[in-house]
Amino acid sequence: MADNRVGDAPSLGRVSGEAAMASWALGAILTVLASLIIAANVLVAIILLCHIRKRGSKGLCFVLNLALADAMVGFTVMGLAVDELSQPFPASQQFCILRMAFVMSSCAASILSLILVACDRHLAIRKPFHYFQLVTGPRVGLCLVGLWLFAAIIGFLPVFIPYFQRISNHWKCSFFNLFQPSYMLTMFCFGFFPALFLFLYLYCDMLKIASVHVQHIQEVEQAGLGGGCPPPRATSDMKAMRTVAVLIGCFTFSWLPFFICSVVQMACPECFPYKVIENFLWLLGLGNSLLNPLLYSYWQKDVQFQLSQLAAGVKRRVLLHLGNGRCFLGRNTKAPPAVSCLELQD
Repeated sequence: MADNRVGDAPSLGRVSGEAAMASWALGAILTVLASLIIAANVLVAIILLCHIRKRGSKGLCFVLNLALADAMVGFTVMGLAVDELSQPFPASQQFCILRMAFVMSSCAASILSLILVACDRHLAIRKPFHYFQLVTGPRVGLCLVGLWLFAAIIGFLPVFIPYFQRISNHWKCSFFNLFQPSYMLTMFCFGFFPALFLFLYLYCDMLKIASVHVQHIQEVEQAGLGGGCPPPRATSDMKAMRTVAVLIGCFTFSWLPFFICSVVQMACPECFPYKVIENFLWLLGLGNSLLNPLLYSYWQKDVQFQLSQLAAGVKRRVLLHLGNGRCFLGRNTKAPPAVSCLELQD
């Protein structure tokens, strides 16, 4: 018996060492992902805030809220990354539940913000002449307050209902160690699937409206009454449809594998190990918070323009600072004025 315990000691040490390396690698990946999510979304949020203050566009408030929700996802994930890097982390059960509740609330707010953005674009196409009368400041604020309240309810549901909690002596703060499978099933039935179906309905309806607009344009062109360029509204409709289509595709690709495999794992625990779902598919879902600001900075010309202006202003200031205002200026050349956030929008 003693010989067997001595012989098992190196293997146990090797297993614990491999587990520590895997935890460190996951922590490093989470740190990089969280840093990119925070940096990208904070930058887009600053640009959108400056744009909203200048033009007063109420619809962009939904996009700004999406960037803030995704940035909050990054901050909550950074806490999980610290836990992975500081293994073992002696956290209590209630602390872990509260931390994961904040993570789930942030992810729910991001998904709900995507729905609001799609609804806003759908309303702009469906009722273009009444859009500015319908989308007012108080209504936008009411929608955003309701969004964050609903996201908090979804995320903190296990805190309010102990039935969804799982008693575990495992030290790691992880989803499957803390929550019952019924909580995931509730999220799947009342969160992800309704959001996906609503996305598809809005996009199909916008596609139908756009097809009618294209048909009218073709009729006008055949009658010889139209010019060579498409009407501005048709261009705006296609732009909104393209943006919503890319958002739906990225949302589906990011979160669908995680939710499907999680539900399958409840019925068949041997089919998908929870570590695969938790360490890989969940990271894919978190990647959606990084894709959202990249998509908007790529597809939206206003965001592209603000980014280029901001980059040019930062570059000018860096060059002037390194040269003390003299190396890059001639004798008869005046130094360019200081550039503020609002001036960069022009």
